[in-house]
Amino acid sequence: MAEEKAADLDQAAEGKRKRILLVDDDPEIIESLRYALEAKGYEILVARDGNQGLALAERETPDLVILDMMMPKRSGFLVLERLRRTHLAPIRVIMITANEGSRHKAYAEMLGVDDYIRKPFGMDRLVESVQRLLA
Repeated sequence: MAEEKAADLDQAAEGKRKRILLVDDDPEIIESLRYALEAKGYEILVARDGNQGLALAERETPDLVILDMMMPKRSGFLVLERLRRTHLAPIRVIMITANEGSRHKAYAEMLGVDDYIRKPFGMDRLVESVQRLLA
């Protein structure tokens, strides 16, 4: 734990904090994720719908996107399809969803999602996935 904390501080001190884009329309989820990830030393960007998420991904080039599946204006699937089509170097993507269906998970995997997490989830599960994908 102390080693992780030291690595987080070293990363922040060097100005090389990894940037994570949260794309979700639920304010409570956004704030919970922001709090947990900022505590680990990540820089957090927030988009509250799929269109805003795509615009921020284009402008800010995050290291990782945490993407809700069900959102207004553009679903997580459509955002993921677009990200995979338009970025030469693929951005890491974690999709989070309350949907229980296995078809949705299979489709997300076909589109190249890096991890698929069903809500409700433990914050430690998400943080572990973020750390693994950004290592």
